[in-house]
Amino acid sequence: MSDNSLKVTDNRTGRNYQIEIEDGAVRALDFRKIKLNDDDFGLITYDPGFSNTGSCKSRITFIDGEKGILRYRGYPIDELAKGVSFLEVSYLVFHGELPDKDQLDEWTLAIRSHANPPPQIRELIQAFSPESSAMGMLMSAVAALSGIYSEAVDLNDPENRRTHLTRLIGSVPTIISFVYRHKMGLSVLEPDPEKPFVDDFLRLVFGETESRVDSVFSGALDVLFTLHADHEQNCSANAMRSVGSSLADPYMATASAIGALAGTLHGGANEAVLKMLESIGSVDRVGDYMERVKQGEIRLMGFGHRVYKNYDPRAKIIKRLADSVFQVAKPSPLLDLAQELEAIALKDDYFLKRKLYPNVDFYSGITYRAIGFPNWMFTALFALARTSGWVSQWEEFMTDPDSRIARPRQVYLGSDLRHYP
Repeated sequence: MSDNSLKVTDNRTGRNYQIEIEDGAVRALDFRKIKLNDDDFGLITYDPGFSNTGSCKSRITFIDGEKGILRYRGYPIDELAKGVSFLEVSYLVFHGELPDKDQLDEWTLAIRSHANPPPQIRELIQAFSPESSAMGMLMSAVAALSGIYSEAVDLNDPENRRTHLTRLIGSVPTIISFVYRHKMGLSVLEPDPEKPFVDDFLRLVFGETESRVDSVFSGALDVLFTLHADHEQNCSANAMRSVGSSLADPYMATASAIGALAGTLHGGANEAVLKMLESIGSVDRVGDYMERVKQGEIRLMGFGHRVYKNYDPRAKIIKRLADSVFQVAKPSPLLDLAQELEAIALKDDYFLKRKLYPNVDFYSGITYRAIGFPNWMFTALFALARTSGWVSQWEEFMTDPDSRIARPRQVYLGSDLRHYP
């Protein structure tokens, strides 16, 4: 028997089985051979929410939640956030290596050449009521690109795939600016591919003369995009891969990922943090609020994470980022509230024992607000950054020989055979 294996005894039958271990995992299909008899389907694993199920092999993002580690292609997130631009990070996530100057120039040109979506997208956005959901408009617009670029269904051509994937990275920021300006009752602006990626996005959103098109703000936003570029097999990445597994084109798959991100348990958490801070109102009420959290009366938003059981490494970076942004932005009482709330949580055994540390959403909403974005834009900004990760996950799936159409099993608990009388 191999040392790198499990020996499993089925106590129902007394039979022994050998399950091989590969890359720290066992293949779920190997459990199918554990049967009561020849008519038995065999064992399946039951894992609601895929808490401990590996659906793929990936080389993109590594997370160690116990130690608070996040790396893109092996590079620690704090090193990338210090001096690597978002477009360089998007190249890294997609290609596996950081670009040299020529590669970055070519990648930037490929993305910026798609900055102007076709006119049908503007018309679609304008057809919505300004009160409509920003994410609903974004999802609809990205899905509409599938109808406009019907050649995207040719998935066997690597160059064709790359064209449509870079188009997504390049056009999503402009679509988001259309959504913002439509909801604000403003006319849309034309993208300028000659301008830097983040600077042009801020201009498209806020206009030519706004002071928010500022080097501090653009630098902070560039880092925020880097921190949100990818995060392993989260809900929206899983949606991207799952829909893509049917060989749907990348626009359809990305629209499904946007839909997943729109949920309050995924992309809407930073907005929930701001609502919580606004409900607290003042620093002298933070202590009472935390006591109510400990009594189970209310939830503490922006703390704890499905993966991280330590301080989210992205949250540490955003906390420093918020300090730099507020040196040029208008002071916000919400920042004082957040800092006081964090200080209490990090020295209270109730929160420490439960490993409730600040996550990426705790300071990101405050920072977005300081730059000038309203709450309803936060998740769309998340989608802008995460598009680079989604397309990288999709492309990795398409080139993985082990990839199959997603089709999970179920544990059936319904009625046995019965006949209509």
